[in-house]
Amino acid sequence: MPTPAPKDPDYAERIRASFDKQGLMATLGASLVRIAPGAVEIALTPTPAVSQQHGFVHAGAVSAIADSAAGYSALTLMPQGAGVLTVEFKINLLAPAAGDLILARGRVIKAGRTLTLAQAEVFAEADGKARLVSVLSATLMTIEGRDGVAD
Repeated sequence: MPTPAPKDPDYAERIRASFDKQGLMATLGASLVRIAPGAVEIALTPTPAVSQQHGFVHAGAVSAIADSAAGYSALTLMPQGAGVLTVEFKINLLAPAAGDLILARGRVIKAGRTLTLAQAEVFAEADGKARLVSVLSATLMTIEGRDGVAD
């Protein structure tokens, strides 16, 4: 199924501006690396600040970048002035998140008028090789006409 065209011609600028307002992404040290219609990638360089007791990137940090990648992939296809909120997500943690870079690749599965289904795959990159470490499935809601929620 082809990805629908963005309803907002300035979607990439809107995604960047919204991402820059996220305190959690700044705290984690995450960054946007790709924005395209129906797809967003977020990278995280592992540091002790985001690790768990065994030295792997904490599942909370992995979940956060996966949720944001899925949410922003959905927002790329929403109308100008709309906001996006996660309604629910499920994450499967397949392997420890350890490596030089953790990359969440969000993509829209089906964009609806109110609800969008998106997925994020998270990869741990080390020594030039990428390994799938988690898969997130999310339902996201388009928010329109609500003060303080437009992205």
